Amino acid sequence: MNMNLRTHQSLRLKWVAALFFAFGIGNALPASANFSRADELAIPNDTRSNREVNFNGNWKFFLGDTAVASRPDFDDKHWRTLDLPHDWSIEGRPEADNPAGNDGGYYPTGIGWYRKTFNFTPDSRHPETTLYFEGVYMNAEVFVNGHNLGIRPYGYSSFYHDITPYLKTGKNVIAVRVDNSGQKNCRWYTGSGIYRNVKLIRTPKAHFEPWGIGITTEQVNQKTQVEVKATLANRNKALPATLLCTVTDLDDHTILTQKETVTLEANRTSKIKLQFPFENAKLWSPETPNLYRMVCCLVPANGEPADTVTTTFGVRHVEYNAEKGLVLNGKAIEMNGGCLHHDNGPLGAASYRDAEWRKARLMKEAGFNAVRTSHNPPSEAFLDACDHLGLLVIDESFDGWRSAKTPKDYSVLFDQWWTKDIESMVLRDRNHPSIFCWSIGNEIIERKTPEAVLTAYALAGHVRSLDPSRPVTSALAAWDSDWEIYDPLAAAHDIVGYNYMMHKGPSDHERVPSRIMMQTESYPRDAFSNWARVNDHSYIIGDFVWTAIDYLGESGIGRFFYKGETEGEHYQRNQFPWHGAYCGDIDLTGCRKPISYYREMLFFPERNKLFLSVKEPSGYYGEIKETQWSVWPTWENWNWPGHEGKNIDVEIYSHYPSVRLYLNDKLIGEKATTREEEFKAIFTLPYAPGTLRVAGVENGQEKESRTLETAGKPARIRLTTDRTEISADGESLVYVVAEITDKQGRVVPNADNLLAFELQGSGTLLATCSADLKDSTAYTVPERKTWKGRAMAVVKSGREKGRLTLTVKGKGVKKASVSLDVK
Repeated sequence: MNMNLRTHQSLRLKWVAALFFAFGIGNALPASANFSRADELAIPNDTRSNREVNFNGNWKFFLGDTAVASRPDFDDKHWRTLDLPHDWSIEGRPEADNPAGNDGGYYPTGIGWYRKTFNFTPDSRHPETTLYFEGVYMNAEVFVNGHNLGIRPYGYSSFYHDITPYLKTGKNVIAVRVDNSGQKNCRWYTGSGIYRNVKLIRTPKAHFEPWGIGITTEQVNQKTQVEVKATLANRNKALPATLLCTVTDLDDHTILTQKETVTLEANRTSKIKLQFPFENAKLWSPETPNLYRMVCCLVPANGEPADTVTTTFGVRHVEYNAEKGLVLNGKAIEMNGGCLHHDNGPLGAASYRDAEWRKARLMKEAGFNAVRTSHNPPSEAFLDACDHLGLLVIDESFDGWRSAKTPKDYSVLFDQWWTKDIESMVLRDRNHPSIFCWSIGNEIIERKTPEAVLTAYALAGHVRSLDPSRPVTSALAAWDSDWEIYDPLAAAHDIVGYNYMMHKGPSDHERVPSRIMMQTESYPRDAFSNWARVNDHSYIIGDFVWTAIDYLGESGIGRFFYKGETEGEHYQRNQFPWHGAYCGDIDLTGCRKPISYYREMLFFPERNKLFLSVKEPSGYYGEIKETQWSVWPTWENWNWPGHEGKNIDVEIYSHYPSVRLYLNDKLIGEKATTREEEFKAIFTLPYAPGTLRVAGVENGQEKESRTLETAGKPARIRLTTDRTEISADGESLVYVVAEITDKQGRVVPNADNLLAFELQGSGTLLATCSADLKDSTAYTVPERKTWKGRAMAVVKSGREKGRLTLTVKGKGVKKASVSLDVK
């Protein structure tokens, strides 16, 4: 933690201390400590095995409500059998009269029940059993053998129950009632059901509490110091124990070990802190996402079983101030960020690991180095991916506070649940090196009231009590002229988030010179002006566009449309059959839009210096109209039949001093593409089929070129997979892109062929989709019409090894097949 943050926190706490709760920490008493670089402090055998059991398999599901389903003797043999994660909403199709409405993508919601029957054998060495739910949307009411363990209402919070008292030898039944019937409760697609992982955790009587390991790293006198805070539970008599903390690399090679002897009080929870130097650590950053493992083992001195928890962490040093901006490992960094909702497109909310990693990979490949998890904590798998791939993260708690944005949103839960939900986010996620900032809210409605300022201090104070190593932010917005009156609210934050208000940055800096700012939401079309503000002002540390990837819900945001279609913004009226958002840099199939290449070029010109695209002529399909979050429809497309001889605009992005444009080897002209031109050039020329080519020019020489060619008639289907083999674990995914090409293999960008997908082998065709968010066909249907020549299928592995073959057929085009090894 940098001293700048500590100073800010100290000043704030002095005058708000009387307003908020004090959070005490009781420590176990350390008896001795020892530091070692050798491997002589071995972790006891088998302490890591079977502590956490994947509990996703073989659940029963019923869509509807029946009170007797909580009883262990209830007959569920006619219920559907499925594996988690599961989202029942995405199994339906968008319907205009569904109560979730435009916010929820017009998908069905309702009430559902899940039941899991399993055999349990008591283990005297591991008698404590915890049931962990990573995410259930929403109002998850859990029963174990008929015992009601209570309701966790917020659908994005992870939670756990101690089920030790309710288990018995032999057959046991877990039942979960999920109630997402109260609509509207969110401003985007939520999904419905147990949509993230479930685990069973078995431990000795003396063990680490859930989320009981906290790891921070900081730089002290130019050396890295690691601090481990362990929360230990002892459900037994008082006993001495040794805490071993071993740092390894990802290949399990031991680097260093620290041990400390403690006395655990009887039937108490204790906290202990270890600090030790870590010399020559490889630092974590977006460019070099180096990671380590911390293996913490609690070994009782009386020979009782040990408990071991392994945590991935990274070493990085973060500083920030208005003079230097955001400094990571001693180097200033500018954030090219994207906001991201939690859904996985055609999979809905179902949080498969491969789907979560794919989102992070798509963002990384598109030039983003930061992500804001708007407006809720993300999956654990997504944060793991950000750690491994190198994305900075703003981890966000919820959308609003006490004033409602929709009738049954978090405002009805806030007073009773905010402390628990903040704890769930911070304690679960605090060890991820990718997370550089916590967000306590978004565009709160009550922002003008004194109560909002007090609430912000309460929320921020609670976050800091749990993790003082990171700054706190929230996203502020103003839909009127009263921006400066938010200064007291802004002062509650370490970094101030601006939604669509970064034009106020320079004047705010004059008024409050110490304020550190970032734009937590911005319009896609404002890419250049937002980059310029980040580039030119150290106190503006980054921009997060709304959004990185298209998503479900907020139906119609970012759309362009044609005259005669429904007018207005997504929040002004229903836009059905639109059921999702088209404001992303990346579409639902993972294809980058031209605006994505432009944004990447602005922040990281060394990655991509030249891009060629064509603006759709207004009137070609209809008179084009834009909305607030849209950009002009621009495509990698030189197929405009019927437009011959008519003017068309070619848009070029370039970090060369100038570009030359050629059509069928004839020079059209040369234009400058410097900062003065916003690194853009637009050529207007009569359309003619053939080859369009642009060359980047430096010192009179053409350095590189890009081309677009007119494709012929649809002839073939080309299939591309994101991998060639998957695991026979019943959870691994393969994404298969289907493109319509001509005989020469060129994608036909106007093709809209109807394709049929057929899977053979031990696996499941989970979904098909295109990027057309007006196509209201259910994503579970094995047919899909291509849009702009492209569609996609998602295949899930089974539990048998062998081979999966996906065959795709379409009228008038040659069928194609692709095979995958399941190992």
